[in-house]
Order: sequence, then structure tokens, then C-alpha cells
Amino acid sequence: MAKEKETIKNNGSQDYTAKSINVLKGLEAVRKRPAMYIGDVGLRGLHHLINEVVDNSIDEALAGYNDRVIVTIHKDQSVTVEDKGRGIPVDVHPEEKKSALEVVMTVLHAGGKFDKNSYKVSGGLHGVGVSVVNALSEWMKVEVKRDGKIYVQEYARGIPKAAVKQTGTYKGENTGTKTTFKPDREIFKTVKFNFDTVAERMRELAYLNKEVTMILKDETDNQEETYKFKGGLIDFVKYLDEQRNPLHKPVYIEGERDNTPVEIAFEYSESYSENIHTYVNNINTIEGGTHLVGFRTALTRTFNNYAYKNGLIKDNSKVTLTGDDFKEGLTAVISIKVMEPQFEGQTKTKLGNGEVKSIVETIVGEKLSEFLEENGSIAKKIIDKCMRAAEAREAARKARELVRRKNALDSMHLPGKLADCSINDPEHCEIYIVEGDSAGGSAKQGRDRRFQAILPIKGKILNVEKAKINKVLENQEIQAMISAIGAGIGEDFDPSKSRYGKIILMTDADVDGSHIRTLLLTFFYRHMKELIAEGKVYIAQPPLYKIKKGKEEFYAFDDEERDKILKRLKTDSKGKKAEDEKEVTEVEEGTETTTQSKGINISRYKGLGEMNPEQLWSTTMNPETRTVLQVNLESAAAADKIFETLMGDAVEPRRAFIEKHAKYANLDV
Repeated sequence: MAKEKETIKNNGSQDYTAKSINVLKGLEAVRKRPAMYIGDVGLRGLHHLINEVVDNSIDEALAGYNDRVIVTIHKDQSVTVEDKGRGIPVDVHPEEKKSALEVVMTVLHAGGKFDKNSYKVSGGLHGVGVSVVNALSEWMKVEVKRDGKIYVQEYARGIPKAAVKQTGTYKGENTGTKTTFKPDREIFKTVKFNFDTVAERMRELAYLNKEVTMILKDETDNQEETYKFKGGLIDFVKYLDEQRNPLHKPVYIEGERDNTPVEIAFEYSESYSENIHTYVNNINTIEGGTHLVGFRTALTRTFNNYAYKNGLIKDNSKVTLTGDDFKEGLTAVISIKVMEPQFEGQTKTKLGNGEVKSIVETIVGEKLSEFLEENGSIAKKIIDKCMRAAEAREAARKARELVRRKNALDSMHLPGKLADCSINDPEHCEIYIVEGDSAGGSAKQGRDRRFQAILPIKGKILNVEKAKINKVLENQEIQAMISAIGAGIGEDFDPSKSRYGKIILMTDADVDGSHIRTLLLTFFYRHMKELIAEGKVYIAQPPLYKIKKGKEEFYAFDDEERDKILKRLKTDSKGKKAEDEKEVTEVEEGTETTTQSKGINISRYKGLGEMNPEQLWSTTMNPETRTVLQVNLESAAAADKIFETLMGDAVEPRRAFIEKHAKYANLDV
């Protein structure tokens, strides 16, 4: 290992000093507008703080100087990230006239990542830097081991408490950086970290960087996990396909052209969905980009050439394999390293470098051709799978034509049960996909007709995780959604043609409602993923309880909020608590009401249809008062794993998942 690291050090990256720290601009307005820098101030933004610090440690690994990252969540919800890298430089910066460590920690867009001699490639170029983490932390402490000395600097909400100082010495070659920070309660809605969320990113990084050991500790409940995968992307593909039946062992492709390393692993399974995850410098490019285009192009051309050359497809065959046929059942991970990545797209996670397409296409074409020639039995299995997909595609084409003809007979070209809005601008329009005719009726009456459309759906739609595309298109409820949204599906899908800027899923707060919501999310994830990537899919949050005291009415969205309202209402005018805080709060199913001793009535909603139009509007549909959850693809690999677990064929993983997460669910059984 040491020999390998020494080889990488000779690439010119050894001159990592204060001169390497290039300052772009100072830190401005981060605390006033935190969402501009970390996305939001909820759980997603909170966990982004850890990612930013960890990314710095991974960049050291990419440069060949770090093989271990340790993340510790402390009981007070402060976090320590420790690595074995070179340690942030501490000498005086030539322009800023202060320690380079202080510059990195207090100046936005300052760091070695902008110096090509320090980092050949970096994942942090798209990020906001550790200085933002510092600005949004109540306090931060950084300890650097470098050149046999230990240096420390502490900060309060981004401001140094004192200059960088040496606090001790050490022996040996154990350099590195240790950063501890505590998120600021004045900024974030919650400062409690979720172990599973942090673990998912740590696991992902360990797969992508097989030379690095990732260790996660949580002192709040004494959890500890170590992630180290010698197989790298091969192990990643196996993990993603754990609950599928693979047709063959993963195919591994590795190569480099024009200083751009390319690493790919893929396999086909008996499933019908495609599952591709792409990364650039460890960044999850959820919208794909030129590297994905290059992979698809090479895959289609190489398999087709092999199939014709070896008589697996006859020249007079009516079947022609297209790119779509090679998607069915494909699981792949693409990881490339680019010196100067250019990102674009709605979420800035789409690679735009034009030269990357030909690089990936060439490497995949050459390596895959060699593999197929040496593994004829595997090639035949894959071609047979794709031939069946082509037959399903042809059936799907006929189904789409049927849908089009059906729409052509309809003067509005829209499903009859859709109550559309009057505004035509998609940016200002939203559609509620509502469970059941009863709730749909209330929603139609309670909505704002100018910009809100309502589409009721009956029962449970088809589980698309287990169905070919032609069967998906035969489902009437799915047909209605496709027609209403207007963006098409499959090879016709174009997210820019969506008739609505927001697609809101509104289901009952019971077991059936949760199942229907999961079925809907599975459909959007598998067939309209770009709408999720662009932030257009939401989940409505109807209240669970109505609490009434006299003429006053309150709504609670969970048990905790219900209890808070009850405590407040049970307090008398002198501020004393009622004699019995543990009065009955259980309610019967339906909207039966339990009358409390203080004249408080609680109604437990079983279904959306039990609310009148005014209640549904004020609690769930009014943009000024409602709560909606935006569905995002922060971790596409984790999302795919969950959908396969919940909607796939394997029973045991589903049971284990439900048992583990049951405490977070509202189940009426």
C-alpha cells in the first residue's frame, strides 16, 4: 500500500503548501441565506455539513495521501471527521497574510482544490467548502498534524477565537486533519443526525474508493460500522442487486484516456427495471451526462455487433435491438475522474464535458468486445434478455398507439376524470393525484381552480417493479396519469413537456394509503425519474387529528403535535397544568370523537374523504398553510434499494425492513 501511495505522490502533488491555497472570494452572507449554500436548513442540509467535511478527506484519498476516514457523531450531536491525509497547510498565506488553515476555514471558495498541483481531481469543486460548515456551526475546532507538530484553531459561528497555535508534537508519519463541529440551533430546524443517512454516503464512498476504509461511530446509541470493499464497483453492483436474480457475474471495465480514468461495473438480472448510478469525482451525477451517453452508446453498438457477428440476430430478423432494449434488467455503476468537470442541469449534477463521451465510449467498446469474445455464454444470456425486451417494447409501442388513438377521440386529449386548472403555464400549475373518488370530490370542491388540478385514482395501481413496460401501459390508472401529466413515457418521455410544475401525491394516512403512495412513487422513480430529479414530485401531508375546544379548532399532523396541543389546551388561565396530564387521547377508528374532561374533542382522520372541502383546503392544499414533502434523489442508490426491497419479489428483506422502520410509521391495523 505504501509503495502504491509513493508512486502517486510523484505526480507533482507533493508541493502542498500555503501557496497552493487560492482565494476566490471571502465568506459572505452564509448565515443570512444558508439555503443558498447547502440547499435547505432541514435534515438534508444538516447532513450536507458532514458530506462537505468528508469530501475534503476523500479528495486527499484521490490524490493518494489518505486511506482512512473516521466520522463520529457525539452525544451532543457534534461531529468529528478525522483523516490520515497530509493535513491542511498552516503556514502563512502569501496574499491573506495569515495561516492557510484560517483562510480555508473562514473564506468561501478557498482551498487546494483550485490548484492543479495539489489535487489532480477533486469532488469538492461543485461544493461550498468547509468554510460554510464553519459559518453554520455553533462552534468548530480543527486539529492538524503536519511536519511533526500539532496545530489547533477554534471558531465560534465562523469567527476564529484566536490565531492558529501549535499545541504539541508527535512522532512518526501520522499526518492528518481532525475537524469537530456542532451545527447551530439558530440555523437548523433540527440538529439530530440520522445514522442511516450518514451511513449510506459513507458506504457509497467506500465502494467508489476501494483503497479507503470508512468508519462511522454514533455515541448516542453506541453504533459503529466499518465500510471497506476490496472489490470496489463490483461489490457495489452486487449490493444493489442483492434482492434480484442476476444472469451472470458483474462485468468490470477499467481504462484511462487523456488523463481521464474510467471505471465501470455492470450486470443484468431477471428484473425489468434499469438501475444505473453515475459518479464524477465521487459526485453522484443523478441527472447523468456525457459519461452516461458514452456508456449507453458503446453498450448498444458493441452488443449489436456481437449479436449479428455470431448469428444471434439474423439479417432478415424483424427484431432490431435499440438502446432501450439494453436497459431492461441492467444494473451499472459508472465512476470517472475528470480534472475540470463542468456540471449543468436543474440540480447541477449532470456532466457536460463533451470530450468525456468519446473517452467512455472508446474504453467501453474495446473492453466489452474483448469480454464478449471470451465469455460467449454470458453474451448469449444478455442478448436473449434484450430480445425479450424488444418484443415487450414493440407491444408497448402498440399500447402507446392505443392510448394516443383513445386520446384522439377525446376532444380535450385528457382523462375524463381529470379536473384541470385554468392557467396554462406549467410553472404555476400543480396537480394532486388523489386516492379515491370521495377524496377526489372534496379536493375538486376545495381547490383553487386557477392553478390546482385534481386527478382521482381508484385503488392500487400496478406494481411496476414486477411488470414489463407493455403491461404498465395497459393499466388504466397509469394511462390516466401519463395523459394528464403530458410528458409521455419510455422513448417518448420528455420532462420539459410536463403540464405541471408540481405533482403532489395525496393518499390516506393508513396502511392502504401508504401502500398506494409507495406504488405511485415506484412508478415515478422507474418511469419518470427526471421529474423527481427536477424537484417536481411532492407528497401531501394531511393532518391525522382535529382537536376542538369550544369554537376553536386545531390540526395535528402526528402524535407528538397532538400531545403538544392537548397540553396547551389543558392549561388553565393561571398557567397551571390540569390535574391529569395523561387524560385519554386514544380515539376510535373513523372520525368518532373522544370527549375530554376539559371539554376537548379529538377526531382521528382515517381517510381524506372524511374532511369537507374547506378542511382539506385549509390543512392540505392551501399553499400558504399546507406542508408538502419534496421527493429528491439525494442518494439514488439508497432509493433504488428501498424500492426493490419494498416492491420486489423477495419477502425476507421486506419483512426485515418493515420491522426495522415500524417505529417511524403510522399504521392502523
